[in-house]
Amino acid sequence: MSTAQAQRQHIDTILSSLDSLPGASDDAVIERSWRRCIDRYGLDPARPTPPRYVPDRTLREHQDQADALIQVGRAGVEQLYRQVMPLGYVVLLTDARGIAVQFLGATSDQREHQRTGLYLGSDWSEEHAGTCAVGTCIHERIPLTCHHTDHFSAHHIRLTCTAAPIFDPHGQLLAILDISAYHSPESKTSQTFALQLVKHYARMIENAYFLQRYNDHHVVCLDRSREFVQINRRYLIAIEEDGSVVAANTAGRKLLRHHDLPLPGPGEARLFKAWNIQDLLDAEIEDVLTIQRYCDDRVRAFRTHRHREIHFATLIEPQRRIPHSVGESRARDTSLAPLEALADDDPAMRDTLTRAARLRNEPINILVIGETGTGKERMARALHESSRRRDKPFVAINCAAMPESLIESELFGYEPGSFTGARSKGMKGLIAQADGGTLFLDEIGDMPLQLQTRLLRVLAEQEVLPIGASRPLKVDLRVVAATHRDLRGLITEGRFREDLFYRLNGASLRLPPLRERADKSYLIRRIFKELQQERDERMRLRGDAMSALLAYPWPGNIRELHNALRYALATCDGNEVIVGDLPEECISGHLAHPGAHRGESDPALDAPNRVVDLPGNRDPLHQALRRHHWNISAVARELGLSRPTIYRRMKRLGIVPPQQRDTL
Repeated sequence: MSTAQAQRQHIDTILSSLDSLPGASDDAVIERSWRRCIDRYGLDPARPTPPRYVPDRTLREHQDQADALIQVGRAGVEQLYRQVMPLGYVVLLTDARGIAVQFLGATSDQREHQRTGLYLGSDWSEEHAGTCAVGTCIHERIPLTCHHTDHFSAHHIRLTCTAAPIFDPHGQLLAILDISAYHSPESKTSQTFALQLVKHYARMIENAYFLQRYNDHHVVCLDRSREFVQINRRYLIAIEEDGSVVAANTAGRKLLRHHDLPLPGPGEARLFKAWNIQDLLDAEIEDVLTIQRYCDDRVRAFRTHRHREIHFATLIEPQRRIPHSVGESRARDTSLAPLEALADDDPAMRDTLTRAARLRNEPINILVIGETGTGKERMARALHESSRRRDKPFVAINCAAMPESLIESELFGYEPGSFTGARSKGMKGLIAQADGGTLFLDEIGDMPLQLQTRLLRVLAEQEVLPIGASRPLKVDLRVVAATHRDLRGLITEGRFREDLFYRLNGASLRLPPLRERADKSYLIRRIFKELQQERDERMRLRGDAMSALLAYPWPGNIRELHNALRYALATCDGNEVIVGDLPEECISGHLAHPGAHRGESDPALDAPNRVVDLPGNRDPLHQALRRHHWNISAVARELGLSRPTIYRRMKRLGIVPPQQRDTL
């Protein structure tokens, strides 16, 4: 059968199956994907879709974002290719959006690779390619083979493709590993070994990435076999010195769920630190941390708590420590301290910081993108302070906060007598003040169009013309711009200059919102410590307060967190911040456990994430006041709140003590 005949037959098969899906295929995964292609993406099987490639600039951005994984997984990808190359396969590593960021294939077949889409920069997402191994794996999150007519597009029916997902240490999809071939037997079962091989290498790459990410922590390696635990390393669990669990690989997370330990699900970007390795293993933390020193074969057997299963453990000890306070830095490069202090182990932030470290001394402008309050100015300052320009000025301008009538004179300066109300000696503009250093333009999307034109000239010519001046002034500056807005959308609307966008966007750094970050507890500790230093105080953040802070969604991001902690420090009594000292919006629906008042240390209540929620109890404060005969001090002790907080809540709820009602 010719290729054209096969394509027509495939199209007829899909079209005739539309009314009967599911059931058009023996493979439920393929059935679901076909249905998504039709119902969700509006793809037409009668119009085979040719390969889609992203532009070179976009490909570089995808590769930059996946750089850490590409570096760690390179050896695994090359090793896999050496095994499958003689059988006619190519190897693709795509990011979580289906863009091929790494490719290995025979150079003699390059034209065929490009024609079929098995090449660098191709987009294999289901939305564009239809049912395929990469795109369907992204959606289903499971290893699978898409063989011949499993593909939705008739353009791909000669291909056999097998893919497996790679997850980050918190269960987020990180990448897809795929092998594909143009020629293969008709039977899908011929790809059974290919599926096992890809799964094996995906696990190897995932574990290598995990060990690289957590080489500053103790990593407990577990297996059911003593002989293979040091080689196989099936279950990997990263822990702190006290045994609190930071992260686990995919197999490790399955083991923990098997033992009914609470885990964040995929998409919940937070740490596991609500529990300890001792919750899994019947052992003291010292038994785990001393495996390498006191066991001849560096392996020790432990029994699990819930199922009493024996697991054999070995330990990988830390290679280095990530700084946990501002000013600390890694020994390898002290100039990176300002950047390193911005994050702990959040995958998105670490990738962003890796790129920032490489760009900090490059003569290109940078665009920082992120929601309001995500720390864009702090990122800009860290770039400046870690660069060779650190001894020159850092000038920050908020384009949204400056009045439009003043922004031109403030930015460009003016000569004496340039306009009514001008200073007699003139004024040096902010751009000129940044000469030799960094100019930070916050909320660049709000800059008026006419000023965008003048700013474009400054960037293009590296000179600024003050108002009323006849000669421009040369300036040497680097521009870091920031926005929370969609600049491409503004360009389409005619509200932002496209040429200015490309001048500013020499490279982009994206900051994730706080709700998506896995290192919230680190940020809370860091900001809490900074604020204490400002106030010259030594305070403690109690477990119930930390729990409420971790649970809150932070619509205002890091700025809101900063304000909440400043508020708590200002209003708390004694030397510790408790849940009741936080702003009302941070503890909506949460109250401290009765009895957990200051001066009474209850370890069970001080543990992180142990806050008692009282849903449905419409007025617990009023009930407590009546129970204690309106004794405010007694109520504060019972609820674990400060007296000022009790009075504030009474005022907000309109609660008036009986003795005051009589005088009204």
